[in-house]
Amino acid sequence: MGCPAACLFDLDGLLLDTEPLHSEAWLQAAGHFGLTLSSEQLLGLRGRRRLDCAEQVRQWMQAAGVAMPSVEALLAVRQPIAERLLPKAPPMPGAVAVIASCTRLSIPMALVTSSSREGVALKQAPHPWLAAVEERVYGDDPQLAAGKPAPDPYRLAARRLGVEASQCWAFEDSLAGAQSAAAAGCLVHVLLPQEPLVQGLMDGHWPAASILLHSLVDFDWQECCLQP
Repeated sequence: MGCPAACLFDLDGLLLDTEPLHSEAWLQAAGHFGLTLSSEQLLGLRGRRRLDCAEQVRQWMQAAGVAMPSVEALLAVRQPIAERLLPKAPPMPGAVAVIASCTRLSIPMALVTSSSREGVALKQAPHPWLAAVEERVYGDDPQLAAGKPAPDPYRLAARRLGVEASQCWAFEDSLAGAQSAAAAGCLVHVLLPQEPLVQGLMDGHWPAASILLHSLVDFDWQECCLQP
């Protein structure tokens, strides 16, 4: 297979176990305004930028006949909840070793996240190992025209690393993220969700060329890079 030109990593649900915490924050915020989000709806928010998620929740409120708050009012409820929960997120199993292996093999890395710069700083604070991934594309990056599932985030990350996106491996856990990386031309590795309900909802929905992973723990970078 050979080593990739670069590895491009999502953050939430891939390197840090934040997705249940994000879902809880959106569930509580929507509930504050009278809407109970379903599991399918919460899944649909994964991997997307905060403002895009807020607008989606507002559309669901409108469809349900619930009075819509402004984006600002919705986020004013949601953000304090998220900021209280997210620093508690542990690394995903195998995540620390994956980053260490990339460093050891001198594979360039970038973080490609829908989270804002401020949000990443909040989540990263308890995890100094994430500092090894120096190049970053944030959800509020001024050079980013559109967020996931558009290909823009992965194309921007590859361009900043000076490589072709088609020569990169992308690592994702959400449908929006996997679609973004696939549209950019990356080889997409999908870390499958562990929740049985989410697994059932996502079966058959991943981009066709995706490599499906059950865990990062058993992923052997050196073996992959040394294969012909």
